Amino acid sequence: MTILATEALTKRYPRVTALDGLTVSVGAGVTGLVGANGAGKSTLIKILLGLVPASEGSARVLGLDPATQGQEIRRSVGYMPEHDCLPPDQSATEFVVHMARMSGLPRTTARERAADTLRHVGLQEERYRPIGGYSTGMKQRVKLAQALVHDPKVIFLDEPTNGLDPQGRDEMLRLVHRIGTEFGISVLVCSHLLGELERICDHVIVIDAGRLLRSSAIGELTQASQVISVEVEEGLEKLAARLTETGETVAVEGRSLTVQVRADETYDLLRDAVVDLDLNLVRLEQRHARIEDVFR
Repeated sequence: MTILATEALTKRYPRVTALDGLTVSVGAGVTGLVGANGAGKSTLIKILLGLVPASEGSARVLGLDPATQGQEIRRSVGYMPEHDCLPPDQSATEFVVHMARMSGLPRTTARERAADTLRHVGLQEERYRPIGGYSTGMKQRVKLAQALVHDPKVIFLDEPTNGLDPQGRDEMLRLVHRIGTEFGISVLVCSHLLGELERICDHVIVIDAGRLLRSSAIGELTQASQVISVEVEEGLEKLAARLTETGETVAVEGRSLTVQVRADETYDLLRDAVVDLDLNLVRLEQRHARIEDVFR
């Protein structure tokens, strides 16, 4: 099932081209949209929501055209913006109920949905306090709740971990993963933090300067490489020298040694070198590629 698709999508501003002939499609599940700041991620979301017109090309969201059917798209899509846009004098409950009503839910249903959604994102009694007194993590949860309250088919999350500490990022990522797996809602999550997307996404789209670099399943991007990472208690330099003498390609990276696998005999040579030098092996593992390798 195709959630959204673009064809030669271009957006030009007077001094910059935010999107440059972007052609890509997104299926169900959790999809990561990754790129450096200024790569065009936020512009793409605004076009898909019908908030900003494209200069050229076309787009479809749930089969609808953002250029002419933006209102219908926004009824079926949840959006968590990057910037802080919450009213400080309202409580989370009041705000999320209001957003539910804006999406067309009756008053009673809106209050029930708001209570359920705020509970899902981890806001209990705090939901009655004014938002102005919330921490950054609590505000991010409110923004996530308002994106979910009308039971959308897909949600767009723009930098959902922005401003959070490591624990807050982990909690937010777990929430996003639950939405895509347990709630059955497709997710497009934008981030410039590559490691985060590797943890939660089924598919990743990489863009740079508004152009598509790659669109692949996460498994294809993080598949095992032909490099072994080795760590020993002492004698790393001796091990590197011994392997180099046997014709292996090695490199010291901090406390680890990387070895390029050229044939099955590389493993045998590594084992024999560790034994001959009487070294204590701490770690031996095959490296996996990372999303950041695409940028390199």
